[in-house]
Amino acid sequence: MKRVVITGMSGLSPIGVSWSEVESHLRSGQSGVRYMSEWDEIEGLNTRLGAAVPAFDLPAHYDRRRTRSMGRVGMLATRASELALEDAGLLGDPVITSGQTGVAFGSSSGSPPALSELAKILITKNTNSVKANSYIQIMPHMTAVNVSVFFGICGRLIPTSTACTSGSLAIGAAYEAIREGRQVVMVAGGADELCPSQATVFDTLFATSTRNDAPTTTPRPFDESRDGLVVGEGAAAMVLEDLDHAKARGATIHAEVVGFATNSDGQHVTQPSKNTMTMAIRLAMADCGLPGEAIGYVNAHGTATDVGDVAESHATKVALGKPVLISSLKSYMGHTLGACGSLEAWMTIEMLKRNWFAPTINLKKVDARCAELDYIMDEVRPLEAEYVMTNNFAFGGVNTSLVFRRWA
Repeated sequence: MKRVVITGMSGLSPIGVSWSEVESHLRSGQSGVRYMSEWDEIEGLNTRLGAAVPAFDLPAHYDRRRTRSMGRVGMLATRASELALEDAGLLGDPVITSGQTGVAFGSSSGSPPALSELAKILITKNTNSVKANSYIQIMPHMTAVNVSVFFGICGRLIPTSTACTSGSLAIGAAYEAIREGRQVVMVAGGADELCPSQATVFDTLFATSTRNDAPTTTPRPFDESRDGLVVGEGAAAMVLEDLDHAKARGATIHAEVVGFATNSDGQHVTQPSKNTMTMAIRLAMADCGLPGEAIGYVNAHGTATDVGDVAESHATKVALGKPVLISSLKSYMGHTLGACGSLEAWMTIEMLKRNWFAPTINLKKVDARCAELDYIMDEVRPLEAEYVMTNNFAFGGVNTSLVFRRWA
């Protein structure tokens, strides 16, 4: 069994497109949620809140020839991957195109604007709206394909389009591919772009926050007055690598991946199951051979939905057997859907390296129905942990749990 380390990381998020920007938001408790005035024309949509990635520059080599198969989600995924490969010192390295490198990447739905082009066929009864790349851009596995084609990666291709666990499942699948000796390097992550169609999906389930007059006061994970989630967008990518290969080339190592588990509820498409959440966390602990008390911090899925927060908090307490330190980064950037698992893993590792963990902003009073955990509130919590965990739970009943170890 190979040991697997992370040698490159990067992300594009609603609270920054570099770690320095993200760190500033996390330390100051500054939200990336805003009122989406461009959604005012949509009748029937109750929420007007979203979290968009701020403007970022694309290098000149992102020309039309190389991006015509990409919607915004594809560009987010590819740029995040390029920055992660650069961080790993592997851009242009022969290992990338040798077949020893693979890609694991996912999104919830591909690019929604491209989907609307195809959907107009059913309304207008003609094909005038359809472009040559419309179908290609809506396929959710195109995040993985775009990354593969852009960098000439010809190893294993693993699309992980499982809604809110797309990014975390990608990291786990990449970890397993390297651990089993199937690949030497993997680029892994998730991405999604912001669109009112996604907000509408949650709106119809009465799961969105409608604090439209106070955008930065929501979402409120675990808070007794939470009223739902806020949809966001973003992308994050990690470069996972066989430890021996990383050491041989003198790579900088950010952290080690030591545990991963995934399972499914097998019960309901949208209602979370505490029992299978608990099982996923316990399986991740078994994978790394550690007791629950070894985990110093948990980055929660923490969507700020009524039943989700309660089920997750109790699953965490039962699985780890202690009131672990916990917070939700969705309080800063909303629910970035397919990107959240990778964005939150990236930020958690960066905090692990610096011996502090961000609070859940907007959390003023923990819902009495939630389990007794050590919820980080109000300010950053200093802690020198050795092991941290990130958990994600998706529509369809897909559960993931990842464990990372500090690299000395």
